[in-house]
Amino acid sequence: MTRDGAELTGLAKVAYKPVGLLFGMVGGLLAGKVFGIVWKNVSGEDETPQPLSDEYPTWEVLLAATLQGAVFALIKTAVDRYGMKAVRRVVDSPPPARPRAVRRQEVARAG
Repeated sequence: MTRDGAELTGLAKVAYKPVGLLFGMVGGLLAGKVFGIVWKNVSGEDETPQPLSDEYPTWEVLLAATLQGAVFALIKTAVDRYGMKAVRRVVDSPPPARPRAVRRQEVARAG
């Protein structure tokens, strides 16, 4: 794994799979809630316009779709970035130090 901005490789990629899946689900739920709040503030309505509904003008449906896409993209990117950083932190961390007594025993066995 490199720190020069390249994608995750090796162990980090394997470690990120379950984390990314979980974060993706949580991010999707969060994005839906955030979009609902944004839409309510923008339009003053509780419900978002459905694409096939005749109740809303086309411009309003397109505006809702644009805002929804922007919110989902923003949250997905943030979740991916911070998830990747967390996995890198864990995978790149040095192993915990062993007590001296354990190290002495290992040296005695080897020697």
